[in-house]
Amino acid sequence: REVRRVMHWVEYAYDVTFNVTEGLIGGCAYEADGMPLSDGTLALARASDAILMGAVGGPQWDGKVDYTKRPEAGLLRLRKELDLFANLRPAMCFDALADASSLKRDLVAGLDILFVRELAGGVYFGEPRGIENLPGGGRVGINTQRYTDAEIIRIAHVAFDMARKRGGKVHSAEKSNVMESGLLWREEVTKLHAADYADVALDHILADNCAMQLVKNPKQFDVILTDNLFGDLLSDAAAMLTGSLGMLPSASLGNGGPGLYEPVHGSAPDIAGQNLANPIAAILSFAMALRYSLDM
Repeated sequence: REVRRVMHWVEYAYDVTFNVTEGLIGGCAYEADGMPLSDGTLALARASDAILMGAVGGPQWDGKVDYTKRPEAGLLRLRKELDLFANLRPAMCFDALADASSLKRDLVAGLDILFVRELAGGVYFGEPRGIENLPGGGRVGINTQRYTDAEIIRIAHVAFDMARKRGGKVHSAEKSNVMESGLLWREEVTKLHAADYADVALDHILADNCAMQLVKNPKQFDVILTDNLFGDLLSDAAAMLTGSLGMLPSASLGNGGPGLYEPVHGSAPDIAGQNLANPIAAILSFAMALRYSLDM
């Protein structure tokens, strides 16, 4: 609702018109359609220039609906169907929140990191996966960490291109010391850098060391390039350095289709309907949509 107010102001100030349609996703879509993302809503999304999304979850569905129909499954399907492979998550510290961070002000004041997270591959989507019964009794849970060179190269392009528009530095985070997928990641990023992006500084960093450095000296980072799993963890850790996870936007981009823009925060069910939720993350998500999808 608050983004709509900003949208109307932009229309007035810049003499443009936004044509907005709405669809359901997540828990409300499950209640209405029996699934967290209907084919109709997916079609609406495909036909858009940009998608602005709210939060999807709530306690009334946690563990109470089939795993494939949980609210988060709608978001995963939207990302997968639209091939939204590049997740951009800024970690910015507003000066008013510098003292709210868990770190000292001098470590976080002026913080401005951009995470470029691979979003369509890795352990969240790799096959085989599942929970199986073992022959002798007991069960095993299986998830597969899998990346092709093409998947690595296309996300690395995004990170290097973003760095050119910012501070000119990329840290590529993986676990090449213990994971073959991480070793391939490091090799492909190194080759692409040498071929096309020698003007951008590149540092390789192990993901666990990256976590430590985010707490020790976060302002050393400009763009952090990483895979789906490590990107999920590291960007959440960095978000808390800013003083509040609830103030941050994100963008998920693909190859020429509509971008998906959403706050990083969850649905805050304890204050739902009370007009108390801070709208800044949603407004900043709209700002990212203007920049990356609508060329404004």
